[in-house]
Amino acid sequence: MKRWLIALAAALLAPAAATATPAPVADTTEVTAVDGSAAEGEAPAEASEAPASSFEYATPTEGKGLPDGRFGLQDQYTEVGQYAADFHNIWLVPLITVISIVVLALLLYAMVRFRRSANPTPSRTTHNTLIEVIWTVVPVIILVVIAVPSIKLIQKQYSPPPADLTIKVTGYQWYWGYDYPDNGVSFFANMLKEENDPLRPEGERFRTDADGPALLAVDERIVIPAGKTVKFIVTSADVLHSFAMPSMWMKMDAVPGRLNETWVKVDEPGVYFGQCSELCGPRHAYMPIAIEVVSPERFEEWVASKGGSMDAGADAEEEAEAVEAEVTNSEDATEEPATA
Repeated sequence: MKRWLIALAAALLAPAAATATPAPVADTTEVTAVDGSAAEGEAPAEASEAPASSFEYATPTEGKGLPDGRFGLQDQYTEVGQYAADFHNIWLVPLITVISIVVLALLLYAMVRFRRSANPTPSRTTHNTLIEVIWTVVPVIILVVIAVPSIKLIQKQYSPPPADLTIKVTGYQWYWGYDYPDNGVSFFANMLKEENDPLRPEGERFRTDADGPALLAVDERIVIPAGKTVKFIVTSADVLHSFAMPSMWMKMDAVPGRLNETWVKVDEPGVYFGQCSELCGPRHAYMPIAIEVVSPERFEEWVASKGGSMDAGADAEEEAEAVEAEVTNSEDATEEPATA
């Protein structure tokens, strides 16, 4: 009886909550095209529009948080990412180089030493205990050496500190939806088209250098505070996607019907870019991600510009507790004492 009353009260309060912070709708995948018809694979324009505000987004820094054509990993801006990059650069690259040189040297030695002209009568040796022990023990030692930093990296990735902020990420074909349950903020993010793109509707905002590079700039950035632990709850509304930010060493699959978690803590303000990293359909390459890291004071300004509040999560929790208490009191009042 108590559960039914709580469910009824939640259903009555749901319309009011929906009008305050509209959530992304999974099956909404159309926008207006150049000719005024519906274009496939983008969030509705009205869902992506933010309230008018004076908040100014930062201009990306060249070579920071975006691909620059280098041969290797991007610069890392999280503690976990820096540890992983050091593991790659200090351990894996030299080790693989040494192994490759040793194998090549053995191959060349065998080709020269045991060629047919130098050995007209080939050896019929089938076993060599010393060699077999060496090629068994040496790889085991190498794997054990690699295992120690590998396990430490896994431990760092899956042992996050308490979260200061939670963001729900929902993948759609082919855009992203973001919800800040702690702040009452919700929006979609689409890739910005070029000014001369024939598919860009007249009057629609186009990409500039202040937004970021082509194919990576978005109309709505994720904004997080510097020095705070941010937990991302990642899911999908349709097919498999992947929420990836290379410069933060973050990549988490978005699976329909499942909530996956990952986290970051970035100390240095700036703009960082990523993309969907799971083949999700014909417009897979047009699902960029942009995260802007700002000071805690600037984050509060951004939340206010979005119509949210720093105490929205606490207010919602208090409201839910009040509803539950009211339902419990109503249930107690309607119960009749048992008679003998």
